[in-house]
Amino acid sequence: MVDPSCLSNESALKEAGNKHILMHGSTYQALATDSGKKILVEGNGVIVKDIDGNEYIDALAGLWLVNVGHGRQEIGDAMARQAGTLAYASSTQATTIPAIQLATRLAEITPGDQTTAFFCSGGSESVESAIKIARQYHYHNGQPKRQKVIGRRGSYHGGTYAAMSVSGTRPVSDPYHSPFMPGVLHASPPNCYRCDFRATFPSCDLLCADQIDQIIEYENPETVAAVIAEPISASNGIVIPPDGYWKRLRAICNKHGVLLITDEVINGFGRTGKMFASNHWNLVGDILTMAKGLSSGYAPIGGVMCRPHVMEAFQGDNKLSHLLTYGGHAVACAAALANLDILEGEGLIDNSAKMGARLLKGLEELRSHPTVGDVRGLGLICGLEIVKDGATKEKFSESGEELKTLADNLHDRGLLTRAASIISLSPPLCISADEVDRIIDILDGAIGDMEDKFCLR
Repeated sequence: MVDPSCLSNESALKEAGNKHILMHGSTYQALATDSGKKILVEGNGVIVKDIDGNEYIDALAGLWLVNVGHGRQEIGDAMARQAGTLAYASSTQATTIPAIQLATRLAEITPGDQTTAFFCSGGSESVESAIKIARQYHYHNGQPKRQKVIGRRGSYHGGTYAAMSVSGTRPVSDPYHSPFMPGVLHASPPNCYRCDFRATFPSCDLLCADQIDQIIEYENPETVAAVIAEPISASNGIVIPPDGYWKRLRAICNKHGVLLITDEVINGFGRTGKMFASNHWNLVGDILTMAKGLSSGYAPIGGVMCRPHVMEAFQGDNKLSHLLTYGGHAVACAAALANLDILEGEGLIDNSAKMGARLLKGLEELRSHPTVGDVRGLGLICGLEIVKDGATKEKFSESGEELKTLADNLHDRGLLTRAASIISLSPPLCISADEVDRIIDILDGAIGDMEDKFCLR
């Protein structure tokens, strides 16, 4: 038995971590076998420090979420004040002042008339909740056969059962998690760089959107409950849809009486240079999911926002058959409120737009590297697609030495991000111009060294 009081040095901490922690998405004892796993001890703005004193630019904002930056004492203080007053109340019995305040504030800032909030603990739960709401909406409206949900290939919506089922990552997750929830279908993503239809925008006439129309027609609209999609697909490689896509998809859902779930878990709260990515296309989903940037990771919280016509189905005795222990947690709501104060009060959404434009310009200059196949981004969510052959768009093997070398190069130069065939970038929204330029310099050097090592230029 390890005495926690003895964990005063790095070796003791790693030994204890290897024995007692199963890190998410990792093999057992990842701290011992994977140099990318580390013990972080401090953060300030976009910079984090590990137990050895090494500093890194957190270019993924933790996991797409530390929007206001690390080390915001104001949020911790707000949480402490609420915890000292009332930390928890069961959402099945009561609500709390911060929960009401947060719901009211979200009703003001979310797109269109999304005015009613259902709180949960994170993004997976928010998607799970949205699917349950969509199915029960149709049930209460006398259409119990409307149970099917359409997602998009390459998407990721979470780790709970329904969320993973609607995610389009089956080639990766099938060996571990199948069979998935029945009644789930997948359509092509609006990825113009790797179009499933081998077409070119705008002559394609948005075949990727019309395919969803075809699926609904084939399956019978009276059996389809919802379509779920991220406005900008992060997991699929920062896929930004072409002009007209969202207008077309919104019209398709309206035509068939299918609810549109806009997954803003990663996109929301300033990440794209607007409060929500939906705002770029004047898009109003029937149901919106959110988490991550809602509290910038200072407390686990997520939520679902619903439009009035959705809530009409739950009038009278038609209650929502769904509850979560930590939904509307008072301390988490207090953290979210303080986070929104910083986000709006310090102009971080405007900074996201300005610094995002600077970051994208710098990334475009990296197209001089033969392995940079494509550059995509909006606000502070950007990606580089790394390819073996620029002409054919041939990919490197995800388990090959080239991408491993690239990931190691970025780490050694002090950049924390998700680096594979897509280098994903979503730093905190408080990032400065100098820090953006530093990211570009690190990428330039790391990619160049990888290309030189494997004679790729």
